[in-house]
Amino acid sequence: MSLHQRPMMSVDEAIRLRRSVRGFLPDEVPEATLREVFELAQCSPSNCNVQPWTPHVVSGGTLGRLRDALVAAGMRDEPIKPDWPADGKFTGVYRERQVDAAQKLYGAMGVARNDRIGRKMAYVRNHAFFDAPHAVLIFMPAPFDTREAADIGMYAQTLMLALTTRGIASCAQGALGLFPDIIREQLGIPAHQKLLFGISFGFEDRNVKANAARVGRAGIDDTVRFHR
Repeated sequence: MSLHQRPMMSVDEAIRLRRSVRGFLPDEVPEATLREVFELAQCSPSNCNVQPWTPHVVSGGTLGRLRDALVAAGMRDEPIKPDWPADGKFTGVYRERQVDAAQKLYGAMGVARNDRIGRKMAYVRNHAFFDAPHAVLIFMPAPFDTREAADIGMYAQTLMLALTTRGIASCAQGALGLFPDIIREQLGIPAHQKLLFGISFGFEDRNVKANAARVGRAGIDDTVRFHR
């Protein structure tokens, strides 16, 4: 058994073990495994079976060039131009959860709240795909909207669970949807394809401090309402 291989886990185990990993080894996922997980993700449900997702998987030199372009945009504080609104403000319990997640992440990295440079560099790592050897940018053709975007959320979860069962880590990133024009230009994607988000994936680098961060989940009594 190779360094990265492990016995296949159950769906329950994959759901509980899947988490956002923010530091990857350079080792690429084998081509056969890539095709296998994306074929599984294609089985995701969608309204009227329209399958509105258009995933673009980037690796190797293409990923390197895209990484350089996105990092440069982040470092020069280029104004974001997302295809979908990205300026929503969380309030109440949602804000509490956001702050808790940020505190745990920056705490694991040893970045103080008043360390503006450290926080910026930590954020720009999003644009570097956290050094992952692969990423998938998920587009949706116009004029699809919210209903189809929900389908793409199910597609993304199916994909990440398929990766998890094979010992492959991932991180779904809204930040990868902030500069869609750069990505379309780099990958030759037409303007009618609208970028929702991206997922960086590969084998986890356990030496990256950010990967020590752990966040919890609300209990079902706080979120689920059972009606009889």
